[in-house]
Amino acid sequence: MDILTWNSLKEDVMNPLAGRRALHAQNMTVARFRFDKGNKVAMHHHINDQVTMVQSGAVRMTCGDETFELKAGEFVHVPPDVPHGNEALEDTVIIEIFSPRREDWITGDDSYLRQK
Repeated sequence: MDILTWNSLKEDVMNPLAGRRALHAQNMTVARFRFDKGNKVAMHHHINDQVTMVQSGAVRMTCGDETFELKAGEFVHVPPDVPHGNEALEDTVIIEIFSPRREDWITGDDSYLRQK
């Protein structure tokens, strides 16, 4: 069993304002995002259950018809197929857990994340 740190995982630079480090297990994906202030994640949806936890900073998040702010220490569950996106209100670190694992990321179908 390997003991990992976020820094031991290679950062995938999504755009000049965002980076992602991810671990894909058999049935889940765990990711740590670095979103610099102003980064936007376009509205999208997927088959995965998602838990988004703000480690530091703050984001404005839209889930379905609801828009709200998430700050450090807060988290939200996004059910499968619910459209969602966010904007970093300040430099922000987010931890996300997905089940099942993000096959779309593994195959490189994540263009919605590569916008700024």
